[in-house]
Amino acid sequence: MHFSGPLPPPEILAKYNDAIPGGAERIMAMAESQSQHRQTLEKDVIAAGIRAQKAGSILGFLICMAALASGTFLIYTGRSAEGLVPIIGALGGLVAVFVYGKQQQKKDLAQKAGAIISSTSPQSS
Repeated sequence: MHFSGPLPPPEILAKYNDAIPGGAERIMAMAESQSQHRQTLEKDVIAAGIRAQKAGSILGFLICMAALASGTFLIYTGRSAEGLVPIIGALGGLVAVFVYGKQQQKKDLAQKAGAIISSTSPQSS
């Protein structure tokens, strides 16, 4: 016999209960505990991802502002060519990150759409 999912069919659970008193209840408690554990892990992973994204955005902003400030300072002190380098570099980096992020987002959406389409299309045997 074969089944899929966290719990066996009710008929098999009843047989576990006959073989081990309270066996079905123990199996149900184990499945509930595992489900709660998995949900807690998923919640923690999502929270960590959000924190990492926020930290990356903040650090990227600080680095960009430092580059712009140093470039502005160099231009102010009479070093125009040297001052343009960090300004252009910072702005170029921001544009590159934005373009790359948009391309990755489009690629991810296309992959997810393909997965949804392939999972909902009728399969021939």
